Amino acid sequence: MDETKELKTRADESQSISTEPDAQKGKYMTFKSGNEYFGMKIQYVNEIIQFQAITAIPETEDYIKGLINLRGKVIPVIDVRLRFKQEPFEYNDRTCIIVINVKSTVVGLIVEQIAEVVEIKEENILPPPAIGRSDKAHQNKYVYGIGKVGDAVKLLLDPDKLLNDEDLSVVEQADQINIEEGEV
Repeated sequence: MDETKELKTRADESQSISTEPDAQKGKYMTFKSGNEYFGMKIQYVNEIIQFQAITAIPETEDYIKGLINLRGKVIPVIDVRLRFKQEPFEYNDRTCIIVINVKSTVVGLIVEQIAEVVEIKEENILPPPAIGRSDKAHQNKYVYGIGKVGDAVKLLLDPDKLLNDEDLSVVEQADQINIEEGEV
C-alpha cells in the first residue's frame, strides 16, 4: 500500500501548500472506476485509507456497503462502481476508501484505485455532452463536467449528488451510533 500512502501524502501536501482559500482551487483527486477516470475537488477529500472490514447494514441499497470504524467514528461507505450501476469488482490491495466531507456529512467512497492529484484549469472543464446519455444516464447525473488533462479526460463528480435521501438516513444512523458512544 506504499502507493496509496504516497498519493495520500501528495494530497495532503497539495492541501497544505498555502493557507490561502484559493490554494485548493483547480485541484482534483482522481480515481479509477471501471474503464473510466473520475475526479473530485480536493476540498471534499478528508483522507484516503486502506480498505478495511465493513459491517453490513440490512435493507439498504446495494451500493451502500455498510459502516466502518474510523478511529472511533462510525461512517457509512458507498461502493462507487455499484452507485454508477457498473459491474461489481473484487476488492484487492489497490482498493481503497476516499473519506469525503459533503455538507458536514462524512462518507467513505470505495474505489478500485486512486490515480493522482491533478490541477484542472477552469477553461479545461467542459459540460457533459447532452447526447448519448441513455446508457450512462445513471452515471452522468453525478458528473457536472469533463476535465481535460493533457490527452486524457476525467469525469468530474458532484459529491452532493452522490448522496440521496436514503444515503442520508444511513448517515444519520451512523451519527446516532457516534452520539451514543460519545464520539461526536
